[in-house]
Amino acid sequence: MFVRITFRIFPSPMSSPLAPRPRASAPAAGRLPVPPWFGDIAALGATGMAIALRQALDDVLPPGFPFLTFFPAVILTTFFFGLRPGILCAALSGLAAWYFFIGQADTFLLDAPTGLALGFYAFIVTVDIALIHLMRVAGERLSAERAVSAELYEQQRTMFQELQHRVANNMQFVAALLALQKRKVAENPQAAIGVFDEAQTRLETIARIHRRLYDPARADQPIGQYLQELCSDLLDATGARNIVCLVDVPPVRLDLPRLTTLSLLVVEVVTNALKHAFRESERGTITIRLEALAAGQAALSIADDGPGIPASFDPARSRSLGFRIVQGLATQLDGTLTYANDGGTVVRLVFATSSTPAPMPAAA
Repeated sequence: MFVRITFRIFPSPMSSPLAPRPRASAPAAGRLPVPPWFGDIAALGATGMAIALRQALDDVLPPGFPFLTFFPAVILTTFFFGLRPGILCAALSGLAAWYFFIGQADTFLLDAPTGLALGFYAFIVTVDIALIHLMRVAGERLSAERAVSAELYEQQRTMFQELQHRVANNMQFVAALLALQKRKVAENPQAAIGVFDEAQTRLETIARIHRRLYDPARADQPIGQYLQELCSDLLDATGARNIVCLVDVPPVRLDLPRLTTLSLLVVEVVTNALKHAFRESERGTITIRLEALAAGQAALSIADDGPGIPASFDPARSRSLGFRIVQGLATQLDGTLTYANDGGTVVRLVFATSSTPAPMPAAA
């Protein structure tokens, strides 16, 4: 049997729900959204205002308060405009206090009392600038952590909504599956146990698919590795020790809705091959190969080396549950299935993936 499935692949805006999204930088705590050069101008302005205020208070203040109006200027400049403007303001303020208000006015005379006063000033402004700078750095880190937390929350919210959507679609799929099984039991009541065993196996397979798809550690897993593990699960579940599954898939990624539907379709085709293509003791190989085509298309081939599909097979009249499920999954992908026999069974599914797959309607 040879099965060939062709589908189009387009870039998806949700190729991975854990993929990081670009975010705007959070404004740093205490920093105004102004260009860097504005801080230097602010330092000059703050120094000038401190000088003018100190001169206005010169007749009121007793001697010994040369830096009274300069400390607030340095603190406010550092807090609002950053480290460099704060240092500039501190240096200019120190020179202004030295020139206008320490010792002999309008000179840069340096004696022991002046040096002591300047040393005291330098120590105080250094401590102030260091503390404010550390506080601003801590605020920036807190803002960055909050932005990361908000991004992680948005990603988890998106994943939760996507999970709910897929669970709802698959519940409809399960309802349709049980309705088909009900009809089968009505036609042959003696086959009820086997029918329900088959339904149980399919539901367990869906559960394994979801565990693989929605495990955060597997969010970025390549499709080839994912399909290899999925086929291994199927071989283990059916006890097909004599069958080998080979997967040859280039590094292509699909979004979760498309990958989920495609996975269910692959499960049905592979399960059908395991049931009908090989005898109990016969060795066999199932090959899954993905080939990139032109114009954003790809061809996924699922082939086995069994005897092939009978020439009289008519999919339109087939009452096989597996083929009907595959057709339903193709409907979810808005695709069309065709069957042929070319050295084996050939099933071709052609569809455009630019639109969101539609959920499978529940059988009446």
